[in-house]
Amino acid sequence: MAKPTIPGLKAEEQQQLYEQLLHYNEGRESYKVSGAYLIVLPHAGKSCYSLWFYSPLVERTAILYLYDLTESIEESLRKVSSLFFKSPRKLFLVEYNEKRMETKGDDLIGFGKYRGHYLHEVFRIDPSYLIWIANKYTPKIPKQERFVRMAQAYVSVYLDLARQKKNSEKDVSRYLGKKGETIKDIHFQITHIRLQDDPYKTRVVGTTVYFYVSQVLYLKDREGNRAIASIAAQYPSMESGHLSALEHTFHINEIIHIASARISQTFLYKGTRYTRLNYVRLSLK
Repeated sequence: MAKPTIPGLKAEEQQQLYEQLLHYNEGRESYKVSGAYLIVLPHAGKSCYSLWFYSPLVERTAILYLYDLTESIEESLRKVSSLFFKSPRKLFLVEYNEKRMETKGDDLIGFGKYRGHYLHEVFRIDPSYLIWIANKYTPKIPKQERFVRMAQAYVSVYLDLARQKKNSEKDVSRYLGKKGETIKDIHFQITHIRLQDDPYKTRVVGTTVYFYVSQVLYLKDREGNRAIASIAAQYPSMESGHLSALEHTFHINEIIHIASARISQTFLYKGTRYTRLNYVRLSLK
């Protein structure tokens, strides 16, 4: 799938973003079989990014609108990747295509308490009604058959969201191995970040204190297993507990790819199993 130019981002920033998308999509199912989520670039009359869903279930116009995101591609990508982290579907960044994304009113409800509303509106406020349409409504004409397939596509999105919520509420974390073992090639989602000074690297030159501030990442893999990794600072900071402007800054909900790491400790905290990692090597492929 083509990679559109992202407005407002430098070439190296765009490359990094597409590498994150590539990592996120590894191991997920083909969009031709399962469909895919699409973050659509801002376009005429729309200043923010928006989320759409491609479904092979729906003929002709197979791309359905879900909702608006933000004007920042980084924030939009973090939000969507977090919401659908448990989904087997891939995520793509695309340009707006009016021909493929215009439903021509086929998704307009013509009956019942939501008569005159669109399926995407009901999807946000009353998904149980969409489930009724998808499973109980009997089409009377061919156009209504397409309408039901659209409702079924929206229901599949709702089930993805419900799957993520269920896994968030019920932690099923297990240890990633035993102390001293090496793990390789695992994707994690960052759930929390803590900054801490490295006392072994912090130094005083003359009257100036140079702080090296580590980023302690709290992580979760696709199965819900929890891990903690400390990323050492490469550049000094003039202020305790603050990263240097030259340092790479990680973000909550960002997906990272750990190429290899060693297990330094496993422990249980408030009923949840954690694996502490050191000698972490990140992959930027």
